[in-house]
Amino acid sequence: MKRKIVTISEALCDGCGNCVTACSEGALQIVHGKAKLVKEDFCDGFGDCIGECPTGALIVEERESTPFDEKATKEYLLKTRGKEAVWRMEEAQEKHTVKEHAPLPCGCPGSFAQSLNSLIANNSLGHQEVASQLRNWPVQITLLPVKAPYYKDADVLIAADCCAYASGGFHNDFIKDHTLAIGCPKLDNAKAYEEKLTAIFSENNIKSVTVTYMEVPCCMGLVKLVEEAIRKSGKDIPIKKTKIGIGGELQ
Repeated sequence: MKRKIVTISEALCDGCGNCVTACSEGALQIVHGKAKLVKEDFCDGFGDCIGECPTGALIVEERESTPFDEKATKEYLLKTRGKEAVWRMEEAQEKHTVKEHAPLPCGCPGSFAQSLNSLIANNSLGHQEVASQLRNWPVQITLLPVKAPYYKDADVLIAADCCAYASGGFHNDFIKDHTLAIGCPKLDNAKAYEEKLTAIFSENNIKSVTVTYMEVPCCMGLVKLVEEAIRKSGKDIPIKKTKIGIGGELQ
């Protein structure tokens, strides 16, 4: 079939390896000092690797090739690099399924500039003061202690940073009666988050975990690291996942 696929100029390639690490599908390798497309059916043709090349050796062209095999690619990544590599690939694929907006140069759907005026609730209802439902401090995952009284038999809410700003009723709908932990899987150290949460789950009697995350693809990383932290803790902790749209709607 004819499709878009990455092509590499051997003459321009300096063998730096940037494209290899940027390729979420494992289609590129350094062979004899040069980047090579070693598996055409592992290349999705989106060209995420191109921006990392300092010499301009990579281009996306349309030519005859085998189709992209997502299933085989995932199986290869799981076998050779582990499930974290599969998660990274899934996030990369999800990024390119976003159709509503033209892609920015950075390629991150979570960075699209949008006006949400049409989604703002009618202010004719008047001002209603909502009491805070926060029951613990600190709330940032990085700052949370491993042991604290508020973990005992607790329903824990782990929320992506943006959720409370997108959802108008976040305090009453989610924070109420929960011990809160917040963080951003895109901007912060996800591995450190996973280690901290693993320790918290291991050292305390946690009754349940709720994860709220935004609809943008990069936010799914929070769900993955929480699931992994629960697994590593060896505990059978029930987990509930809620996706929130940028307009505040539950999805």
